Amino acid sequence: MRKPPTINDVAVAAGVSRQTVSNVINSPAIVRPETLSRVQAVIADLGYLPHASARRLRTRRASTIAVRIDRAPEWMSGTLLDRFLFELTFRAENQGLRVLLYTARDPDDEVRAISHLFDGSDVDAFVLTSTFLGDPRPAWLVDHGATFVTFGRPWGIPANDLLTWVDVDGRFGTQVATEHLLASGATRVGFLGWPEGSGTGDDRRAGWRQAMDARGSSEPLLNVSSEEDLREGQKAARSLLALGADAIVATSDTLALASVMATRGRIPVVGFDNDPVAASMKFSSIDQRLDIVTEHVLRLLDRGSSGEGPAHYIVKPQLVIRDGGSPF
Repeated sequence: MRKPPTINDVAVAAGVSRQTVSNVINSPAIVRPETLSRVQAVIADLGYLPHASARRLRTRRASTIAVRIDRAPEWMSGTLLDRFLFELTFRAENQGLRVLLYTARDPDDEVRAISHLFDGSDVDAFVLTSTFLGDPRPAWLVDHGATFVTFGRPWGIPANDLLTWVDVDGRFGTQVATEHLLASGATRVGFLGWPEGSGTGDDRRAGWRQAMDARGSSEPLLNVSSEEDLREGQKAARSLLALGADAIVATSDTLALASVMATRGRIPVVGFDNDPVAASMKFSSIDQRLDIVTEHVLRLLDRGSSGEGPAHYIVKPQLVIRDGGSPF
């Protein structure tokens, strides 16, 4: 039996991109008349039927959003994405939307999974998480005219209206955390971050540096790096303590916990993510406000192909201050 034609078949036959075919179907007013006529003729000749799922998203009828779910991590940093998935699913259900979870071993494998879901008309839109420099997923989705939003800006890709994203202002968060520690009496606030080259990590490090520069007390030696690992994080935190750090801002709650363990609670520590461990260990942390993040994600999905309204949102995180107590 002959397979039904796809949007790719139409694009190739008409000599245009998939996005142009999508525009002809969804927003014909923005397509040049000659291109519109040519693509419409190919659609009629091939007998192409647009995805019913895409129509459902535009009309706000029952729709399906696909999100990757990761294997449980060794450390607790993955709980942020677990909480994000809960918030997204809860709020989507209240809007008559469904969330479909899929797995992938790595970004290239995820592109293959996305392609399978997209070509099979199984989902209407995608939500990407854990963006990074060189991420191949946003470009693939743009090239194929898919509706998607990323939680985390697409690092290294110039801003444009086809890239819709929600991100948390990590620089603001660590700046506020550092300023709080300085105002509380610390003078040598160290930063424990991820190795350079991570868009998110570099952004958070910049906030610490900005606050320290404003105080005139930025010291390069007080900036150390560690992988997202408790053992390695403790080694890095001990090096900060040996250098005379009297407080630590960490780029994640995993590394904040490592700092609390290494310093045995002798100096104040601020983490990032406000995971449950931050509350149980009583160290301050920066809350990403996932309630606001998911509201914006769904708002951008509703934006769809109309292109109306902002293409991205930056959420201000909130510093949650605790007394710094520790069982150690």
